[in-house]
Amino acid sequence: MDLITPEFGLVFWTLIMFMILLFILRKFAWKPILGAVSEREEGIKKALTAADEARREMENLQADNERILNEARAERESMLKDARDMKAKMIADAKEEAQVQANKMIEQAQAAIESEKKAAMTELKNHVAGLSMEIAEKIVGAELSTDKKQLELVDEMLKETTLN
Repeated sequence: MDLITPEFGLVFWTLIMFMILLFILRKFAWKPILGAVSEREEGIKKALTAADEARREMENLQADNERILNEARAERESMLKDARDMKAKMIADAKEEAQVQANKMIEQAQAAIESEKKAAMTELKNHVAGLSMEIAEKIVGAELSTDKKQLELVDEMLKETTLN
């Protein structure tokens, strides 16, 4: 028997066995195999669809995050601007209040100076009046018969008098 050239009987029985095997596979195994392949295909399609939805949802979330971040930045800028404006207003108010207080103090000082000046002038007038009275009393009390005596008396009075 030669293995390289098969006989007709061997080929016939091999062909019959192959047909029986094909029939059995078709009857019992083909549908479950196709069903498993179909289920697997459906599972892959569902997974791809879910991945697509997840990708779209991630894009939406990223867009929402970007929008929220931009809103937060804008709000922060607004708050910083308000704080700067408030600071500037507080500084301006403080400067204005300080200027008002300084002007008030200057006015009070000027009023005090004017009051002291008037008091000094009054005291000076009273002192001059007192001196004039003393001089007049001494002049009236002394003999004023000659011009020479009058001049001597005035010189003597001026020497005695000291101004404060």
